[in-house]
Amino acid sequence: MVVDAAVERFGHVDILICNHARSGGDGPLMEVDADALDGHWRVNARSSLLLTQAFARQHDGRPGGRVIWMTSGQQIGPMPGEVAYAASKATLAGVVATVADELVGTGILLNAVNPGPVNTGYLDPGTSHDPPNLEDVRRAFPQGRFGEPDDPARLIGWLVSDDGRWVVGQVINSDGGFRYIR
Repeated sequence: MVVDAAVERFGHVDILICNHARSGGDGPLMEVDADALDGHWRVNARSSLLLTQAFARQHDGRPGGRVIWMTSGQQIGPMPGEVAYAASKATLAGVVATVADELVGTGILLNAVNPGPVNTGYLDPGTSHDPPNLEDVRRAFPQGRFGEPDDPARLIGWLVSDDGRWVVGQVINSDGGFRYIR
């Protein structure tokens, strides 16, 4: 397992960022099937919960343990055609307060971050994910640009620092004011 390998190499792990996701292979409610639902659940929700559990088991109670889950803003607006993805990420947003409450007494603080649409290269013109309405999406940002990886990274850096020690069990939107579109 990932956490065991990190502990073996470094002796202890203080921070876990669950920044993985499965997207695609999805659809609207009337088209999504059990395999798509299960696949998104396994990657997006189940693995984050099990990674957090493994992290908590190796944590020795010292202050400074931090876990960050990544959500996708499904509590803010619709995600048409992405029922399986939205459901799996909504699981994390919905359970963050419960899991944070279980962990806080062990010295681990859990929060979730919705980074909004961040261009990690997948929104570049000509890529396979280049949506036909790319300019409409860009206009949905008040600042007229997509998020850049450094935008949510700065928030995450703050949350895992001592300065973020009073924030627990929250879903924080770091989406540049993204106006969800239909």
